[in-house]
Amino acid sequence: MKKRVIAALATLLVLSFGIGSAWAAGSLETSKGTIVVGSKIDTEGGLLGEMMVLLLRAHGFNAVDKTELGPTDVVRKAILSGEIDIYPEYTGNGAFFFHGIDPTIWKDPAKGYAMVKKLDFEKNQIVWLTPAPANNTWAIAVRKDLATAQHLSSLEDLARYINDGGRFKLAASDEFVSRPDVLPAFEKAYGFTLSKSQLLVLSSGNTAQTEKAAADGTDGVNAAMAYGTDGQLAALGLVVLADTKEVEPVYEPTPIVREAIYKKYPEIATILDPVFKSLTLETLQRLNAKIAIEGQEARAVAKAYLTAQGFLK
Repeated sequence: MKKRVIAALATLLVLSFGIGSAWAAGSLETSKGTIVVGSKIDTEGGLLGEMMVLLLRAHGFNAVDKTELGPTDVVRKAILSGEIDIYPEYTGNGAFFFHGIDPTIWKDPAKGYAMVKKLDFEKNQIVWLTPAPANNTWAIAVRKDLATAQHLSSLEDLARYINDGGRFKLAASDEFVSRPDVLPAFEKAYGFTLSKSQLLVLSSGNTAQTEKAAADGTDGVNAAMAYGTDGQLAALGLVVLADTKEVEPVYEPTPIVREAIYKKYPEIATILDPVFKSLTLETLQRLNAKIAIEGQEARAVAKAYLTAQGFLK
């Protein structure tokens, strides 16, 4: 009798261990599947990427976190090669990805979204989901003391100041400086040219770094690459100069996903669309400021917002 009891206990332990191991390995269908989430390396990229990771995990997916992977070209290559499955992109980058398109299309939110959605699906089998109603366009911000002293409120004012020999040095990412649709486009439209000595080029696309350099006057910097949804500009004493000629496209953040993954898990749209619809310009500025100014972690900010809005329990 004693031997039978011991044997039964041993069997129960083996079964318990087996169930525990299977649970840990996910073999009991605790996960719907694996989705690799990427994002760009800037503040907002980290925020939106972490939102996507948290939401997908909350809905039973094994979301692999590869957020803050790199600048646009790196993340773009990653999704096209299948290294990642989904990441937040910006509608205006359609002008960078696809050439020969009427440039005015990218300056209209609805037309730009429709065009990049169509082209990216036809050429790369990439599905664009619902964009956020916020324009995170490229911009140039200057120190408030400079703006006040030299009466700078627009890029036309800046061109006048630079061409008159005013002291100017811009902190920006390599992408901002080298991409033909960003700084070179500003220079061409407004009629100014920056020399190498007037640039502090940083490898990162994080505007928290470029804007801090301007605020601190690092290496003589008095201006910075900025984004439309940056929340730290006022706190750092920086003023965004108006792009009166509308050089830059509209950049609305949008989740994009490989078709193979979307066909397998179409509920991704149901999960992410309501969240991105809630991300207005003011909302993103506020959330980005929590990371850039208050020093909070992107995941913590993302989780707090999603919980407060009822997207996470």
